[in-house]
Amino acid sequence: MITDKDGYTHLIQYLTEHLSLFEDKRNDSSIDDTVLALFEEQLAAQIIMVCGQNPSLNFAQRNKVIREVDAIVYDIIEVLSSVAHQKVTQEQILFITEFSGLIKNLFDQEIAILLGKSSC
Repeated sequence: MITDKDGYTHLIQYLTEHLSLFEDKRNDSSIDDTVLALFEEQLAAQIIMVCGQNPSLNFAQRNKVIREVDAIVYDIIEVLSSVAHQKVTQEQILFITEFSGLIKNLFDQEIAILLGKSSC
């Protein structure tokens, strides 16, 4: 659905280009979430929104979306494996929120095509 598209490849490249944001060892965060937990939470929220905005998705299509999210989380773990369990910083929260929104945009585009809509 999206993990085989150029837009997704560009997003993963965008994530790798910003690794330094996650490799900063001065973590004075008062937030208990880890980098990975926040990615999972943000992606889940975006996918709930995608499915809510597209009630005409059938069961198989929704399952495909869920499988894609699993693949995305796996890719994020691969890229951020050394920092996945660190506590998240404010700057990382902003990046993760933006990144998750961009993932949602990719889903919006693909679902619009899938459902034959001009825009999602």
